[in-house]
Formats: sequence, structure tokens, C-alpha cells
Amino acid sequence: MRRLIFSMTVSLDGYIAGPGNDIAWSVPDEQLFRFHTQQTGQLAGQICGRGLYETMRYWETPAALDRSQTPLHHEFARIWVQLPKYVFSHTLDSVEGNSTLLRGDLREEVERLKREEGPPLAAGGAGLAGTLMRMGLVDEYRLFIRPILLGGGTRYFPAFERYSELKLLETRTFSSGQVLYARYARA
Repeated sequence: MRRLIFSMTVSLDGYIAGPGNDIAWSVPDEQLFRFHTQQTGQLAGQICGRGLYETMRYWETPAALDRSQTPLHHEFARIWVQLPKYVFSHTLDSVEGNSTLLRGDLREEVERLKREEGPPLAAGGAGLAGTLMRMGLVDEYRLFIRPILLGGGTRYFPAFERYSELKLLETRTFSSGQVLYARYARA
């Protein structure tokens, strides 16, 4: 059975986007981008909502492969293009590339994808990931904690009706000790 991972850069006060949906503060440096690229290359697929799907479409455009971009940039684009994407949206009529538009029951579709054997899946997009967390379908949380206080915005974790125990699996620091990576699994 596949695991489902939610992985995002998060501010020290718990936000993945600041006020006005600002994510400029979360752009990774080369060391962190290399790690993200390696992790993405180990996935069986990406489950996302419309917002993340549209944001990540950049990686499937000629601009992502422009000669002025770095080899690491090209490597991530190649991995992203090949990665199956499962897009949950009631507003999109179609998706492009290696993407499948899903409109069925979220729980049933994700449980079906998780029942398959193989590498883990990733969930992306705060709203979709929050729903999957509340359904108990997210198995692992990977937080890249930046030492910044945003004071508001989009939270990494949604509000829960009851607490959920987590088990620390791994920690690591990046960018000269500025970014803390913390990996947790449901206990």
C-alpha cells in the first residue's frame, strides 16, 4: 500500500503562504531545491487541486527548459513532466500533459490510489491536503520550516476536531542551518 505525503515549506508560525497568498519568502535555494527534486523523483504521483495544478503547469512549458535555466531546473522539469498528476477539480473541463482529471468521491479515489503498490504519492494544495488530513488519509508530513514569522495567511495544518499523535522520523538542516526539515508519520 502506498503512503500519502504532504510536504511544504512552512513559516515558523505555521503558514505555507502569507497574507495575499504570498509565497515569495519560500523560494528554495539550490541545496533545498536539489532535495525537493530528489524527493519528487521518488514519487508515484502527485494528487492536487486546481490551484496547485495551474501553478505547477509552468514546469511543463518551454520556459522551464529555456537554455538560461540551470541543469537542476531542467532536471526538475523533466521529473515533473513524467510524474502522473491526479487533479481534483469541479471547475476545470480538462487537464493537460501526464494529468488525470478526477471528479469522483475524493476519499474513494485517494483510497484507490493508495491501495496500489509502489512508491509514495504526494498531496498538494492547502485546501485539498487539509481535507485529506481531516479524512485521516495523509500518512506522512514533511515540513521545511523557515525562520520567518508571517502573522497570517494559509496554514499548513487545518483545524482538527481532535488531536492526532505523530512520530518524528527524521530531521535535517539546510541552507547553513536556516531551514529545518522535520519528517513525521502518523503514530
